[in-house]
Parts: sequence; C-alpha cells; structure tokens
Amino acid sequence: MTETTRPAKDKPWLFRTYAGHSTAEKSNALYRMNLAKGQTGLSVAFDLPTQTGYDSDHVLSRGEVGKVGVPVCHLGDMRALFHEIPLEQMNTSMTINATAPWLLALYIAVAEEQGADVSKLQGTVQNDLVKEYLSRGTYICPPKPSLAMITDVAAYTREHLPKWNPMNVCSYHLQEAGATPEQELAFALATGIAVLDDLKVKVPAEGFPEMVGRISFFVNAGIRFVTEMCKMRAFTELWDEICRERYGIEEEKYRRFRYGVQVNSLGLTEQQPENNVYRILIEMLAVTLSKNARARAVQLPAWNEALGLPRPWDQQWSLRMQQIMAYETDLLEYGDLFEGNPAVTAKVEDLKAGARAELAQIDAMGGAIAAIDYMKGRLVEANAERIGRIESEETIVVGVNRWQQGEPSPLTAGDGGIMVVDPAVEKDQIARLEAWRAGRDEAAVQAALAELKAAAAAGQNVMPASIKAAKAGATTGEWAGVMRAVHGQYRGPTGVSKAPSNNTRGLDEIRAAVDEASARLGRRLKFLVGKPGLDGHSNGAEQIAYRARDCGMDITYDGIRLTPEEIVAKALEEGAHVVGLSILSGSHLPLIEELMERMRAAGLGDVPVVVGGIIPDEDAARLIGYGVARVYTPKDFELNRIMFDIVALAAPTPAAA
Repeated sequence: MTETTRPAKDKPWLFRTYAGHSTAEKSNALYRMNLAKGQTGLSVAFDLPTQTGYDSDHVLSRGEVGKVGVPVCHLGDMRALFHEIPLEQMNTSMTINATAPWLLALYIAVAEEQGADVSKLQGTVQNDLVKEYLSRGTYICPPKPSLAMITDVAAYTREHLPKWNPMNVCSYHLQEAGATPEQELAFALATGIAVLDDLKVKVPAEGFPEMVGRISFFVNAGIRFVTEMCKMRAFTELWDEICRERYGIEEEKYRRFRYGVQVNSLGLTEQQPENNVYRILIEMLAVTLSKNARARAVQLPAWNEALGLPRPWDQQWSLRMQQIMAYETDLLEYGDLFEGNPAVTAKVEDLKAGARAELAQIDAMGGAIAAIDYMKGRLVEANAERIGRIESEETIVVGVNRWQQGEPSPLTAGDGGIMVVDPAVEKDQIARLEAWRAGRDEAAVQAALAELKAAAAAGQNVMPASIKAAKAGATTGEWAGVMRAVHGQYRGPTGVSKAPSNNTRGLDEIRAAVDEASARLGRRLKFLVGKPGLDGHSNGAEQIAYRARDCGMDITYDGIRLTPEEIVAKALEEGAHVVGLSILSGSHLPLIEELMERMRAAGLGDVPVVVGGIIPDEDAARLIGYGVARVYTPKDFELNRIMFDIVALAAPTPAAA
C-alpha cells in the first residue's frame, strides 16, 4: 500500500491518568508533568474529606488528608491545583459526586479568574450519587435531594457551560463491587433513566434532546475482554434504544453512548504484581478494538495499585501503553473489526436480554432511587459468588490461586514500589486552611452561605449560590454543612442482612468450629465488623461480614464512615468477642492506633482486633506493635482461613492458649 492510499486514521481517544495526592501544589506539579509527557486530558482524584464534604481539620478527616487524592477546601486550593494550566484549553474530568456542585463552582470561579470564557470549558463532573449508595460510599444526603443536585448541575451547565458533561453515569465501581456484566449494564442505565426523568422538568422541552446527548458514562473493563467488548456494544445499543423509545430522541448524535473508561482495578493482584501490566493491556483492548463501541477517553491504573499509591513513573508507564496502542499500531486505520461476527452478535444479544430483565425489575420497583436496597443486595451476593469461584479455583487467577511460586519482583525492590504520602502533609494543609479562614471576609462568607441555604430549602438550583459562596471564600465543609442541615444525613444499605444465605456449600467444617467455640463462650460468637474513617470501599468488609454470618457467627456490621470512638462503643455494647476493621484509604496507622488506645481505655484490651486493607509489610508490623492480632491484605483471598482465625482468636482451645 502506498502512502497516498493509506487509510485515514481516526483521532485517538483522550489519554488520562487518574491523579492527585498530598496537596494542591504537589498535584499541580504532577498534572503539568503528565501533560508534558503527552497526556491529553486531566483526571482529578480528590481526597476522601473533599469527596464527603469535610474540611481537612474535621475529626473525621484525621489520617485521610491527601491520601487517595488532593484536598480542596476552598478557592485558594483550587487556584493552586490549576496554577499555570489554562482551563479554557483543558478537558478536565473531576471524579467527584456528593460535592460535585461545589467543586464545579470552584472550578468555574478559578476559570473566571484566569480570564477564561466559561462557555468554552470542557470536561466532566462524575456527579453520580446512585452508585455511591451501591458501591463507593461518598454520599452525604439522602437519595432524593442528591438526585435533585445532580440535575441542578445539569440544568446549570445547559445554560452556562454548553460543552461540559454534567453527569457521568459511573458503572466502574459497580463492577469493582462484584456486578455481573448484566447488572453493570442495567444498574447504570437505570441511573441514567432516573437522572433524565428528573431533568426533564428542569429544562425547556426543546433543550431536552441536547441534554440527553450530554449524559456520559464511565465504565469498567475487566479481564474477560471479549465479554467486556460485547458489554460495551450492548451499552451502545441499549442506550440508543432507551433514548429513542423512552424519550423520543430523533437525532442520532444525541443518542450516542459516550463513555470514558478506567480499566479494572479489582483484578489487580498484590501477588506477582508485575503480571498486572498484562492485565491492564488486555483490559484496554476491550474498549479500543471495536470502533463502534470505542471509549472517548481511557485512563489506566498503574501496575502497583494493589500495593499502594503509584509513583509518577508508574503512571507514565500506563500512559505509554495507551500511546503505543494509538500511535504505533494500525488500529485506528480500520472500521469496526467485529461487525457481523456471529459470536459477538450472539453475546451482545444475550447481555442485552439479561440487562433488560434487570431493568424491568428496577422499573417495577419505581426506578433506581426506589430500588437502591435491592441493587445493593444483588451486588453483595454477586461479589460473594465471584470470591467463591476464586476460592474453589473455578476462576483461575495467575499467581493467586494457581502458579503461586515465582521470582521476587525487582519492581518492588528499594522503595517498595509505591509512593508514600508524607504524614506532615495533613498538618501543612490544616495550617493553610486556618490561614484562609483568618484572611477572608467572614461577613461575606456567612451571607453567601445563608443564600445557599435558602436556595436549597426552597428547591431552587444550588449552582448560582454555590458559585457565590466559592468566590466569597466558603469552604468545602461549610458548603456540605448547609446541605446536611437542609436535607439531613444518610446511612446507605449494607447489603448484608442478618439472615444467612441459602448457599452454605463448603462451610460445614467452619460452621462446626463456630458452634463449638460458641458453646465454650457460653453464647453465640459475636463478631463486630467496622469501617473507621471516611473510606467507603466497603466490598471487603461486606464480604467478611457476609461469610461470617453464613458460618454461623452473630455479626454486627453497621456500614461505613464510623469514628474509632463509635466502633469501641459498639464493641462494648454488643459484647464483641472479636473486632474486625477494614480500611483501604491508607489511613490505617493513625486510625488503628487511636482505636487500640480507646479499646484499652474501655476495658476491652483483651478483645482481639483484626485489620484488613492495602497495608505495606512495614505498616503491618507497626499495627501488630499497637496490639492488633492479625493483619490481612489482598493476598489473603481465602475467606474461610480468615474465619478459622477469628474462631481461634475468640475462643482459643486450651492447647492453643
């Protein structure tokens, strides 16, 4: 083929890396470095206090500041985050949900300070609260007012930010929580339907089709890449069908399924972590090979995310993977490679049928908002089945349940293969926050917050008042405090009922051990599962509680976002024989240290405490030094072994004692 007849290449997707840590200044340096390396879009990770509406100096923020993202408490932080980055020229994705109206308000305020034409701003706020109740846990308010805030953002952007995607239906965390492909399809589409049904009354009828076209999706791509590719095609076809039949959208461009993707982190392994590079590459194929279902933006995890916070080099390696695929291969020179393939067509139709059945069930319950408890229960069950298949080796995971022997990884030598956030970051961030409060016009802040409260209470769009509060100098915690005062707080369903499931296959031995231990204790073995801090990644805690319940233990699991003080009070009240704690945000050291001190002060020093999370070996040793009995990390995937440990800790046999 000559150069003159070579087919024209499609434009590549946006290259993103999900980044942000420590402080706004450090994150800004990272963003500018990534852009210089060829990244074409920004993807901002915020820390948990920012995501859940707390300032860095709030009691619940202790140990969480700057850990899983960047802390943004006020306009000064947002200004520093985008210093020397021209927002009018950027395409910025902000992974923010409960505080999305507030973070978008801060972004608009900074853009105006830069002299940008706000109508030219391009990007996305995730702004999907439904999945927060199901899988991620960074919600603040109850579902109905949260839905109203989603559509407030959408209605505001229609008028003022016409190029901005106001909502990114996020099925990514659904798969991370164990969703089957059919559940991921149905639950995400049901969320999109709930948002559009609410938005329909907030925008003029003639403007509604365009707003349908601005709803985007953020999807997960797992290791079964043929199934995942078919899932993407099913998403495309089902969304087109919903837009056409439910909403009467005639223009094809407004029915287009527009999605970005982060490939699967759930399948990344702590064992033989170098294998994760292949997993990430294979998962990327699912969302790039099929032109008719190709992602508009791709962000890849780093190979070492199961170990801790990736370093800049690790993120660069994932970025280079995308660039090689887009620029060195001939992928973008061809049409869809799978059109007319009978195996693909059959799989797509099968997935669509399963998703339609789930959608019908959700519709019959009154839609996504009414069906939150149902969907949460389905996810916990599906995840339990997934883990069971790995334990029984029905699902093979290389280096985990098969071929565990291998050479030590040179990639983890030296610094352990991860970046560690300096503990001094939290203190420095709090000092800057205190200085910000001291230097602002307090009367102007209080007036702006009063205006915001009046708008929220009256059911008015909160965006204009949020922007005024941002410019006046209000903080993230103050904005969220207004929303809590108006709408109340909310505790989402755990998906773990008290009644055992019907599937106790393979649990006979451990159930007998629990019965024997309970007899020695004089009552049913009581196991308290708690999640201290702001970490909302509840999958591990749910699965431990779910398995412990099915093994015959008396469990207490009250869900996420508890203080060490609340957990200790519950252990005392319930007479817990063992306390199990789950933290995946990296805040395990300060939170567990405080909890162990409180346990001893409450006279519970003899109650064994076990901890699970992404915990480096040196941190595990420190936790043992605090008095923790056992530490579990992602490599400890055999839940029955953990159950036997709990039995032994609760009621040691005379020989063991």
